[in-house]
Amino acid sequence: MPNSPWGAPYHHSRKSGVSDDIDFEIKGQELQFVEVELDPGESAVAEAGAMVWKDASVEMATVFGNGAGQEGGFMGKLLSAGKRLVTGESLFTTVFTHTGTGKARVAFGAPVPGAILPIRLSDVGGTLICQKDSFLAAAKGVSIGIHFQKRILTGLFGGEGFIMQRLDGDGWAFVQMGGAVIERELRPGEQIHVDTGCIAAFTSTVDFDLIGAGGVKSSLFGGEGLFFARLTGPGKVWIQSLPFSRLAGRMLAAAMPGGGQNRGEGSVLGPLGDLISGNR
Repeated sequence: MPNSPWGAPYHHSRKSGVSDDIDFEIKGQELQFVEVELDPGESAVAEAGAMVWKDASVEMATVFGNGAGQEGGFMGKLLSAGKRLVTGESLFTTVFTHTGTGKARVAFGAPVPGAILPIRLSDVGGTLICQKDSFLAAAKGVSIGIHFQKRILTGLFGGEGFIMQRLDGDGWAFVQMGGAVIERELRPGEQIHVDTGCIAAFTSTVDFDLIGAGGVKSSLFGGEGLFFARLTGPGKVWIQSLPFSRLAGRMLAAAMPGGGQNRGEGSVLGPLGDLISGNR
């Protein structure tokens, strides 16, 4: 795996077991795209509308479900498509297959400012849990499903962390993350508290739970919500600094009468808080 998702050179990977073997390059800074290099007969699968450009020898086909080729008949494909609907995605994905000779390339772009992180699923135990809108593309053979948090408290108050995407397989998957991204390796029993929207992805060995943000004063005036996500190792966690929901919320607030808020956006004091802090 490249040391950094920014400007990584083409990665020439060893042969995957089930998924197609692909090479790739991440390009760009704040608005990135991934350029996938395919050998004849190889395929990549992506979210509908993610393509930026492709070589003429790369043919595209819209498929029902996740395009993994593992569904087993119409009912399996229907179930796969239903899972995608639950996570807010389209019923369909697009499969890009190199039908010519030599090398061919296809590029997929992230819809929000941030980073595209390449993760080989075989290097993380074959499963990755990520935010429900973070999947961008993958080698054909990677299965895209859903992951429900099982604890009742987490289901009621987990917000964006309740229903997540689950990627299974052994090939490369490309997930889009907002803002800056850091990776934390948690030791057995080690814990970290994260805003539920800032959890980009974690491995299946990490335990996800909720913990109270503090007393009543902190909950009402701290602007961080009532709960944090508590992630317990062992395993890897990827944290994003600007989830899309937060970016959209700020843009919506700025578009409202009064121009939104500049500081202390989560405070219930609203305009009074702006007067006290000197914003107005």
